[in-house]
Amino acid sequence: MSRYRKLCIYHTLDGLREGLSHFSGPSRAALLLALHPDDPIHVLDPQFLLDGHQPKLRELFIESVEWQGACPTPDKLRPYELCPYPDPQLTGLLAFGGSNRDVPFLMWFTEEHPDFCSTGPTRCWLEHAAAQLVLDLAANNDMRDSASGFVLQSYATHAVRDYIVDRRNSSVGLDTYLRVYPTLDTILGISHTREEGAWPRGALVFVEPMFLKHLDFLASFPRMEQPSLANLRHCRKLLQAVEETHRMLVSDGKTIVGITQDKLPPGSIIANFEGRHGFLYLDDELICSFADGAFQSTNRRANLVQLEEALLESRLSYDTQHALFRIVTDIVSCAQERKHGCTLVLDLRAIPRNLAGQTLHSPLDLTTKDGIELACSLAKVDGALHIGHDANLYGFACLLDGRAVPGENRARGARYNSAVRFTAANDDLIVIVVSSDRPVSIIQRGMELTARCSWTPLPGRAPEPPTLEEWLKL
Repeated sequence: MSRYRKLCIYHTLDGLREGLSHFSGPSRAALLLALHPDDPIHVLDPQFLLDGHQPKLRELFIESVEWQGACPTPDKLRPYELCPYPDPQLTGLLAFGGSNRDVPFLMWFTEEHPDFCSTGPTRCWLEHAAAQLVLDLAANNDMRDSASGFVLQSYATHAVRDYIVDRRNSSVGLDTYLRVYPTLDTILGISHTREEGAWPRGALVFVEPMFLKHLDFLASFPRMEQPSLANLRHCRKLLQAVEETHRMLVSDGKTIVGITQDKLPPGSIIANFEGRHGFLYLDDELICSFADGAFQSTNRRANLVQLEEALLESRLSYDTQHALFRIVTDIVSCAQERKHGCTLVLDLRAIPRNLAGQTLHSPLDLTTKDGIELACSLAKVDGALHIGHDANLYGFACLLDGRAVPGENRARGARYNSAVRFTAANDDLIVIVVSSDRPVSIIQRGMELTARCSWTPLPGRAPEPPTLEEWLKL
């Protein structure tokens, strides 16, 4: 493989990884690639994304040769056009691949994070990465060896736009007047425009102009007096009219047309502002969130997968596990919405231990609506909530302490380190720590179950990618 081609591949991989990490949190990327019809597949996976998937990859690309016929008539493709290859459906991974008259086979992979709003924008990102790499490899121009990497680093808005356009084309048709790029720019502009110190709240809907006549408006504005979307501050002021209601501001993509609470026509783009962040919908489909002037893939819900796994390993019945998980989810979600920190102690012992704090005369049943609402309010009090395995609250404002242990982290606060010490000294406990700035830590036996190991950084040079057979033997 020539030096130019190796540089193109590594720069594209690095740009894709960097861009996805900003959009979805820390992300990895990997590539399968064959450059000539008779060449074997090469593997580029510097951060071990494909580890654990070796049996499936062997079955698909070593024991089978179907990938070689992914595009039966490559000569009929337009220059740089890709013939898609089916997603191999590797657990926890998203993929896009295909073939071209110049590149017989390539396939990009990245992680499918559990808090995705939608996988659509990320799939568009992988598709664009494939198109860019094909273009670079065919061009054989030293001026392009790093161009695709820079393009993919900042592709978030374009990925969201590409997915929305694809979905609207299938529901509304190709001939539409609503421009998506200006719509997205307006949403981001309003999202960080404050009115008297308050962040925007309420819904702004962008409707295809030909459907406006079918809407039932509560109030509409004369054509010559409709507020322009270019005036972000005016739009932000009008948003106050729909704050904390079912009403929506309606736009045709250029101006604010009026206010409605009618059922929306197909192809409507909805921006739901919720203060410092918001969510973007296409009809009923959640596409992504936005905050700090950028789009993000996260649904902004706490990732409690490690808690679910810890409960599955316990001796509790399935119904008890489900009840405890639902209780923790409700309290954590409430704490995040109210933007305050809290600590929850799940005591899995048959007879709950006594904790220093405010005890209750009778345990509070957290399976009831009143009980969970009261627990959410008590979570604001300094100290931890003490929850037994029977889904009852035994105390609040509880103090956690213990001897110093190696798992402490001086970069974290007192809640976190107290939980680490306390769980190190006590078995049959799971402690959930919610920080005021949203991160959630799940701690058991003095260790954080949600901790992430550092990934191997990409190499500073471009080594020769191994073949798939060589990689499978590593």
